[in-house]
Amino acid sequence: MKVLVIGATGTVGTAVASALEASHHVVKASRSGPVKVDLEDPSSLDVLFDELPDLDAVVCCAASGPLVDLVSAADGEITAGVRGKLLGQVALARRALRHLRDGGSVTLTGGTFSAPLTGGSLGALINTGLEGFVRNAAGELPRNLRINLISPGWIKETLENMGMDPADGTPVSEVARVYVEAVEGTAQGQTVRP
Repeated sequence: MKVLVIGATGTVGTAVASALEASHHVVKASRSGPVKVDLEDPSSLDVLFDELPDLDAVVCCAASGPLVDLVSAADGEITAGVRGKLLGQVALARRALRHLRDGGSVTLTGGTFSAPLTGGSLGALINTGLEGFVRNAAGELPRNLRINLISPGWIKETLENMGMDPADGTPVSEVARVYVEAVEGTAQGQTVRP
């Protein structure tokens, strides 16, 4: 399969692209890589899909949402978070669905945590929105297209890089395996938590 991985330079994106390369032709895209795309710039998505015909799958690992204080955050911070991670991935999915080969798939990234997280209200809003979008969009897709959401929670390596206890994190290799299963499998409209 020909698979586009967006956010291929981050911790998760690098691991996902590497895991997929074992069996597939992978095109790596990011804001800073040779294949450029920015979820906050819909015109960059249009250019990307015009330049990459015949895709079988699109995987988005680029989406991140900031931790913000609910009381003190400015409206602009909230809007920017929604625009980047939620609306950016919706824009990506809509464009991908118009360009994928029949039977293709879109895999997005969420991040809902099992317990409340200080500063996590914006993330909860965005990630819950993504879950609802994927669940409902699955019933609207033509041509045997599929859409799913991976919600990895804390990544062990990210916690280590932040100087935090990695015990509550999932190893990035395990998270990458779940993305590969979403691309190669038959799941439809699912939120998968490794």
